[in-house]
Amino acid sequence: MLKILAFFIPVMVALFYFLGRPSDTVTNSEATTSKATTSKLVRLARLPSQVSESSGVEFIPGRDAYITHNDAGNKPYLYLVDRKGKLIETIKLQLPNVDWEDLARDSEGNIYIADTGNNSNKRKELAIYKLQLDKPDKIEAIRFTYEDQKKFPPSKKDMNYDVEAIFWHSGKLYLVSKDRGSKETAKVYELPDSGGQYKAKLLGSHKLGVPVTGAGSSADGSTVALVSEGGLHIFRNVSDPATFYKGDYEKVNIKEAGQTEAVAFENENTLVITSEDGGLFRYSLN
Repeated sequence: MLKILAFFIPVMVALFYFLGRPSDTVTNSEATTSKATTSKLVRLARLPSQVSESSGVEFIPGRDAYITHNDAGNKPYLYLVDRKGKLIETIKLQLPNVDWEDLARDSEGNIYIADTGNNSNKRKELAIYKLQLDKPDKIEAIRFTYEDQKKFPPSKKDMNYDVEAIFWHSGKLYLVSKDRGSKETAKVYELPDSGGQYKAKLLGSHKLGVPVTGAGSSADGSTVALVSEGGLHIFRNVSDPATFYKGDYEKVNIKEAGQTEAVAFENENTLVITSEDGGLFRYSLN
């Protein structure tokens, strides 16, 4: 009997040890899968060294790539990069870069460059430049001031005429202000998408609670995304882009992305985001 026990006890211990291990492996695998499922923000790459301060981004379907640019004090160049952050092409434009802050793209593939940075709120030569990437020498200038701005600059509390976020929908450009006064109210303006001199029409405002640094719209206009520093603001079921803030709102903490400056739609379920320190990210809306 003792000999039988002496044989079976080591066998049972060995079986318990080896059968127990798969259970532990499954548990660890499930935890990893759960983490991957809940993490919708993925770092794709680091932008090339030429993009020292990414301030705008757009997806270019025909090239399956992204276009971006630097902000004030840098050369008036657009940079086409792939999903791995590799520089594909540098498009040199004969334009001033007073303070480029964002990009938008329309249904015909036109790119809009927002030279709308206005930290001191006293600029009177604001412009959005419209061009096709394959015809960079043919540029339309959409020049404007804000219809409600009377002083240049206004009082400190009213310094809400800096725009770092634009998006396009159905022949209109929508501008979302970065509140440098109270740092909470985003004003929304509208402009035509063709060259000329205009007064940007004030459509409304929304107390988002943070300064806005970038914007993008889905192709059908039903979803609008904004970014602030370390924050993503998603508005779904939008009935009118002019009042997108009336849509269903979701705020997402993306502090791990750093100083986020730009957002665009790659498709209806996917966003691309860049940060000022050169990060290129993808965010899944599903």
